[in-house]
Amino acid sequence: MTDAAGGPGAAAPGAASISALMEEATSAALPVLRGVRDEQLGQRTPCTDYDLRALLNHLFQVVVAFQEPDGTKQVDPDHTPDRLGEYGGQWPDRFAEEAARLAGAWAAPGVEDARTGAMGLPGRTVGGMALLDLTLHAWDAARASGQDYAPPERCVTELRALVAELAPTARKMSVLGGPVDVPVGAPPFDKLLAESGRDPRWPA
Repeated sequence: MTDAAGGPGAAAPGAASISALMEEATSAALPVLRGVRDEQLGQRTPCTDYDLRALLNHLFQVVVAFQEPDGTKQVDPDHTPDRLGEYGGQWPDRFAEEAARLAGAWAAPGVEDARTGAMGLPGRTVGGMALLDLTLHAWDAARASGQDYAPPERCVTELRALVAELAPTARKMSVLGGPVDVPVGAPPFDKLLAESGRDPRWPA
């Protein structure tokens, strides 16, 4: 997440575009979302602020909010619509459509290099935040609904660098929890979960 001169937010040489990573993460997440049963929506999740229904509605909100890379998308941060209720059984298809719009928006030329958002962060960093939510919340949903989930390896690589960069500030703002101990030889995704404040062994 740094360029040759050490600037934060730049892609490593040869790294995939953030748009391509979003597409890969969506492809990994959709089987989980489609596998959620209505009777499971009240289940607790590793993300302790949300039951499964609230978590999925939150993820919908993230995907919509980040569709304008310059931060101009008008989304009320204090109100999360119940899109699962609105769309009924079609909500996974609608989610897929919104996720495709997200990836398409981040494919525009120059988006990753521009400074964006209220904090003027590099575009790739901001896009990475959406990618992080998509990846972590897919795991949350999988755990809550008893499903398997394996994120794309290069998404994990990208996100571990992002979390290392943002974690100190994010923890002060209570956006990320404190790190969880995992064995030295743990898989990279387990390390990402732990670095993000999640216990890979949940609900053990």
